[in-house]
Amino acid sequence: MNQSWPIRRNALRVFRLSSSRGGRLRCAILSLLLLRVFSAEAARKDLLVFATSAADPVLTQRIASLGPEVSPSEAQQVAECAYRTGRDLRREWKVVWPPGLQNFLVNSGAKKGGLCFQWATELLIRLDRLKLKTLDLHWAESFPRTASEHNVIVVTARGQPMSQGILLDNWRYSGRLLWGPIHGDPHYDWKENAPEIGRRLPRRPVSSRAEATSGQ
Repeated sequence: MNQSWPIRRNALRVFRLSSSRGGRLRCAILSLLLLRVFSAEAARKDLLVFATSAADPVLTQRIASLGPEVSPSEAQQVAECAYRTGRDLRREWKVVWPPGLQNFLVNSGAKKGGLCFQWATELLIRLDRLKLKTLDLHWAESFPRTASEHNVIVVTARGQPMSQGILLDNWRYSGRLLWGPIHGDPHYDWKENAPEIGRRLPRRPVSSRAEATSGQ
């Protein structure tokens, strides 16, 4: 439920109850309550939210605003890729709810995929194919080597630390893309594992020219 709805409802209630006390009091009280509404909405910018579509304008804008050099086109491509990856893999892996049940079915051999690191790896591979020039990709992990371990991909402007990025999580809600500032996640303590990026990406074939050069 929208967190600001109870505030809006209370504002209307106070507005009606105070109608007999004069217009000035009514307007003053309503103004204070509306200020609380706007403050609550502003605070939500630091929370994780669901992507609404492959063309989610808010997600695209937030990625583009990571830095002045970020390409709006690349921001749009990343948002679309992250959203479609979740939807595609949910169908391919026949994902069930909750994620813990999917994990059990994967570990028991009943399903082919759906562990958190598999979601992150597939998204990383697809984003890497975009050959981004103004954005960097980071592998984030929380509670590594424990039963609560979780992995996601974080996108930042080129050269930015991961702490300033936006996390892209398809695992937590079974293919429904959850995104937001990495510092706004109340459930996980994210740390970067930079070597995982190279380890998870497929090895690219060395060109014949590069082989010839390296042999000299």
